[in-house]
Amino acid sequence: MRRAAQEGLDSLGPQADLYCWLALGHAAEDEDDHDDLAEEAFRAGLALDRDHLGLLAGYAELCLRADEFDHPGRASRARVLSRRLKELAPESVEADRLASAERWARRSYWDELRMAAAEGAVASRQTQDQARALTDALAAGGTDAAARTAARAAEAAAPTDRDAAVLAAAVEALAGPWNAPVRLLGRHRPAAWAVAMGLALLTNTLLRQTGAVDSFSLWGYLWLLPVLLVDRRFSSVRKEAEARYLTRLEAELAARS
Repeated sequence: MRRAAQEGLDSLGPQADLYCWLALGHAAEDEDDHDDLAEEAFRAGLALDRDHLGLLAGYAELCLRADEFDHPGRASRARVLSRRLKELAPESVEADRLASAERWARRSYWDELRMAAAEGAVASRQTQDQARALTDALAAGGTDAAARTAARAAEAAAPTDRDAAVLAAAVEALAGPWNAPVRLLGRHRPAAWAVAMGLALLTNTLLRQTGAVDSFSLWGYLWLLPVLLVDRRFSSVRKEAEARYLTRLEAELAARS
């Protein structure tokens, strides 16, 4: 998105819509350096069109999520931008999106806990689905090399298919007999977590009862380490696939522009 927007600005000159896409692309990275670049793009776009709804909403969202200690000015700008957007188009999609962002900014500690639990459930489902799709692809391919070839071909045939990108990245990273335990734990993640927690509690109880530790023990929680590593492995593959997927989308947009 950023590359296509920047190329558009380079070839077509300053345009509010292109600055909006450029700013949103930087804001999506959620890193300090990118946030600064996003703010520059938002400001440049609003200098061209001060009533651009996408720029107002995007800039307000960026300011809402900013740390008030590191960027005290952004918090006050969020209120100004929000008020301006609601004056211009209170029933717009952008206003609804900003209202959701404002509710998120006012979230409580319990809201964060519920959100963390929901994100964990989504990640668990993604890992299971990813592991099962990987196992099916390896079984269908017959050999690891054939499965890799088939996954790459499917990814090339559907460059805008996110699932194909994730599967191709998973086959490349997690094929082979040495990754069989990773795939097994991924396919049966809830059961793996339950067994690991049970073993952790049992180990800690035995350590206390035998006098190996005086009171509280963390040694039993080492049983959780393999499952945590599997989660991180699948998450890393998904992130790599997302990066490849976005790169192809940017290339597609650049080719069409």
